[in-house]
Amino acid sequence: NSLDQDVHKALSVLYDGSPAAKALGEKAKGILVFPQVTKAGLVVGGQSGNGALIKNGVVSGYYKTAAVSVGMQAGAQKFGFAIFIMSDKELMAFEKSSGWEIGVGPTVVVVDSGMGKDISTLTGKGDIFAFIFDQKGLMAGIGIQGSKITKVVDK
Repeated sequence: NSLDQDVHKALSVLYDGSPAAKALGEKAKGILVFPQVTKAGLVVGGQSGNGALIKNGVVSGYYKTAAVSVGMQAGAQKFGFAIFIMSDKELMAFEKSSGWEIGVGPTVVVVDSGMGKDISTLTGKGDIFAFIFDQKGLMAGIGIQGSKITKVVDK
């Protein structure tokens, strides 16, 4: 289906722009990919998007993400993000839960364009890493704190 294709394409774009993401991807137990999240609003904004969990190179379930933000903002922005779950324990906990809120629950290390070039800057920092990217590569300054991720359906 087209979401599966978008998820794999987005992951490929991320890997092309970030050797650290590619290295983590080779070891990850699961990768949650949201290829296109739209953030829009004026004063009170929101963001939402659909994605999938990849295990062993295959999509195993579908998820959605949503967040509300308050503050000065105008216009719309599109971006993608991928969450690399590095341990069996964290993957099992995620799959058993009804979802997550980033910033609540397990610690998610958000990797920006400054630290995303080298895997050595990430080792020992945690079991869950999030990369925020667009068509041009890794991005900085987009907040995914407070983003809720919920399961839509298993594949």
